[in-house]
Amino acid sequence: MSNFAFKGRNGRGELVEGIVDAASGDAVAAQLMAGGVVPVSIEPTLDAVSVAGGGWLEALLAKPITLDDTLVLTRQMYTLQKAGVPILRSLAGLEASTSHPGIVALLQDVRASLDQGRELATAFARHPAVFSPFFVAMTRVGELTGRLTEVFQRLSEHLEFELDIRARIKQALRYPIMVVCAMAIALVVINIFVLPKFAEVFAHFKSELPLMTRILLGFSGWTVRWWPLVVAGFIGAGLAWRNWVGTPGGRYLWDRFKLRLPIAGDIVLKATLARFARSFALASSSGVPISQAMTVVAQTVDNAYIGARIEQMRDGVERGESISRCATAAGVFTPIVLQMIAVGEETGELDTLMTEIAQMYERETDYAIKGLSAAIEPILLAIIGAMVLVLALGVFLPLWNLGQAALGH
Repeated sequence: MSNFAFKGRNGRGELVEGIVDAASGDAVAAQLMAGGVVPVSIEPTLDAVSVAGGGWLEALLAKPITLDDTLVLTRQMYTLQKAGVPILRSLAGLEASTSHPGIVALLQDVRASLDQGRELATAFARHPAVFSPFFVAMTRVGELTGRLTEVFQRLSEHLEFELDIRARIKQALRYPIMVVCAMAIALVVINIFVLPKFAEVFAHFKSELPLMTRILLGFSGWTVRWWPLVVAGFIGAGLAWRNWVGTPGGRYLWDRFKLRLPIAGDIVLKATLARFARSFALASSSGVPISQAMTVVAQTVDNAYIGARIEQMRDGVERGESISRCATAAGVFTPIVLQMIAVGEETGELDTLMTEIAQMYERETDYAIKGLSAAIEPILLAIIGAMVLVLALGVFLPLWNLGQAALGH
């Protein structure tokens, strides 16, 4: 394999250029033509493909491949497979038509793996940051069953659902996060700049200050004096938290705690179960055995606690128990969902009913996310009101007492 610098024109007449790793110039021309690019010049070059293996600075500054990019790539693969384009020509065409350096490097590595005799799923598994274990497992199922086109279609729908949920949650949390950040900035400014000025004024008082004022002034003085330790403490706590959540036990406890949060817990549970139902329906309809499907799906729910419950269901199924009984023992499904699972198991339409369960959970998640901001706003108002009350009592009460004393009251 050698590197070739090429220039060409796409269907709109725009100039396209880059560096491609290929066996020969004819192979580069075939790749470009497959991607709808008419080659103008193809010359060997000693320059390596910059996105494939640059230095640490290039890797740090490289544009990452997002979930949106993975969705677009999956849709394109589905379209090309549906049109009957061979997989190598599909990858070559996508490589020549994309302008994302990271995707170009990714496709080059996948093509090289296929040329070496590896399976497509194995080639995808070399890039865990882009393709999840579920994506890799479903690709392998599509290769084994000859339903790769259908698998790509269902995977694109799955990724689209993931993006939609993330976008809605970000939209719902945008206002509360802005308010919390504004409150944090206000507290820092008041503690460092405002309260020390009031402390100088209160120092001239001949009477004892109220308890709230003494607490505020003491906290402000401590913050101003020891702020480096405060910052270091926050950083240390953040690193310790990150390391703890990174352990299997910490991740399990944190994911279980998230499900018990007053407002967000119900949303997390419904979104996770929707992801489970849709992934299970996708795996089941693609011909994956039940136990193997549950093993794969347990890795995709993004919640260690729910994943453990799914693995518990898998163990029960492997012992010969029914899916509905195992789902009941898991303790995370509502009665109506358990009834639907039982009906699907009896009728042999479990994948269809799992899709309906996923749609039901998605609708409930949508309703819950829409009401998330409305549920958080009263809590934020109460917190802001409490802060204003504390500051008013601590800062203005001594001034009020001073004014009353000056008037002879």
